[in-house]
Amino acid sequence: MNWGPRHVTADCWEFRLWAPALNSLDLLVEGCEPVAMDSVGDGWYAIKAPAEPGTRYRFILPDGLQVPDPASRAQSGGVHAWSVVTETAIAGRMPWKGRPWEETVIIEVHAGVLGGFAGVEAQLERLAALGITAIELMPIGAFPGARGWGYDGVLPFAPLEAYGTPADLRHLIDRAHALGVMVFLDVVYNHFGPDGNYLGLYAPQFFLDHVDTPWGGAVAVEQPAVADFYFENARMWIVDYGFDGLRLDAVHAIRNPAFLDDLARRIRAAVEPGRHVHLVLENEENDADRLRPGIYDAQWNDDFHNTVHVLLTGERESYYADFSDATTEKLARCLADGFVYQGEPSPNHVGVPRGTQSGHLPPTAFVNFLQNHDQTGNRAFGGRLTTLIVPERLRAAMALLLLTPQIPLLFMGEETGSDSPFLFFTDFSDELADVVREGRRQEFAGFAAFRDEATRERIPDPNARKTFLDSRPEPGPQAGAWQSLIAQLLALRFEHLVPRLTGTTSLGTRVLGEGAIEARWRLGDASHLTIAVNLGDQSITFRDIAEKPIFTQGSPGEPASIAVWRHPLDPS
Repeated sequence: MNWGPRHVTADCWEFRLWAPALNSLDLLVEGCEPVAMDSVGDGWYAIKAPAEPGTRYRFILPDGLQVPDPASRAQSGGVHAWSVVTETAIAGRMPWKGRPWEETVIIEVHAGVLGGFAGVEAQLERLAALGITAIELMPIGAFPGARGWGYDGVLPFAPLEAYGTPADLRHLIDRAHALGVMVFLDVVYNHFGPDGNYLGLYAPQFFLDHVDTPWGGAVAVEQPAVADFYFENARMWIVDYGFDGLRLDAVHAIRNPAFLDDLARRIRAAVEPGRHVHLVLENEENDADRLRPGIYDAQWNDDFHNTVHVLLTGERESYYADFSDATTEKLARCLADGFVYQGEPSPNHVGVPRGTQSGHLPPTAFVNFLQNHDQTGNRAFGGRLTTLIVPERLRAAMALLLLTPQIPLLFMGEETGSDSPFLFFTDFSDELADVVREGRRQEFAGFAAFRDEATRERIPDPNARKTFLDSRPEPGPQAGAWQSLIAQLLALRFEHLVPRLTGTTSLGTRVLGEGAIEARWRLGDASHLTIAVNLGDQSITFRDIAEKPIFTQGSPGEPASIAVWRHPLDPS
């Protein structure tokens, strides 16, 4: 491995840094005099020095600036301070091969609002009892301050100090595995945050100055050292810590599909035979080619969320405009084929085709959700669906999510019917805090409800500690009922769907009325799954199937009703 300290002997470590823009570089170990590092070719500097776990160190640039290791495995004092020698590969951990992808039911969580790694661990037994088989941590790589979503990280190898130590993280993963729960991690490989990223000072080649992303220059993954940086990060989480998989954030901003495919192959090659490791993408380009067998297991399917959200709430502004026309037909296509947009332009992308054909992919190539950090937190006041629609409609949508063959994802608090907002929060200071606060409010200037400046002033300040505290997912007033419903739905999923998901194919969908559809699949054992749901406002007629439904809510065909059958023969 090239990036980060490498253990050589009991009391000796090798320190390395890729600094192709420099002619010299020094290592500073706390309590010692600086020592010049050796240039070892291709822009790399290296030196062996006495150290042990817990030793603090920095690099000194020719102008005297002291910077942390971008591949620091731990920090002491924040992202501008000391890096800490840390042993991440630990022998003698419990044997664990993971779980097949078809068994996956994910809940996305934010470690900070749950009380750090120990707080997440305290939730595991309850979540496992509900039928959750995987938790997905929002990014944990070190970012400025103690509060943030994690997508502005600058030291992606170092777990944020505010969440706990590397040992605390390993303990969380081991406890999850003991309960049969997988642990996934959301990683950001497309950009760095604005505060604490020193790479451009000594390795400007890390970035492409001619390719922009919404967060700045794109990362130059064509550079071998840059590609290795991200592979070694992924390998550390999966091999050293024991994570069961990764969700790669916004890979459309990387602009290099060949790198993505190679990264997946390298990760899988680094894992011992027989172990289940799962790789998932967020990709606005709806590129089905990335979901080939053996590359990525699945993609977060915003198309499902957006169509269902429009049907449930009637909202049609901003990106919901792409789903405001023929919404019911779009949901039908989504359940049958995966992506709604498979090469067509949309109102927000006039003349620009989006997506590729996806009907050949298995349903399990798509992760569906009703809410997540983006879809909740990027609302001005972080409002959850519990505060936007009546419970009956939400229960019908929840049954649709959990009893279709796609992989379902819940967002923390959803399982308890939480009314708590999930807000956008950061921990920046000085001018950057002002920029983020004003930028957040200007994001909503195009919405009818926020065209008035006084109204935008009511949007919570991302940097206020209260914004962070308000985002803790307190159980809602009907928490027990929601947990019972989700436990019931997941028990049905594991009885009727999970053993039969391999080989599942769509048998098509049909529109029954505005907001109402019927969707059918042939499961892997040749039995059939039929779901009829009415998220609209008018009564319709569901198909008459001889077998008793495995689940119903409401009077069949009435608004907010759903019926689910698994039957041996095609009812047509």
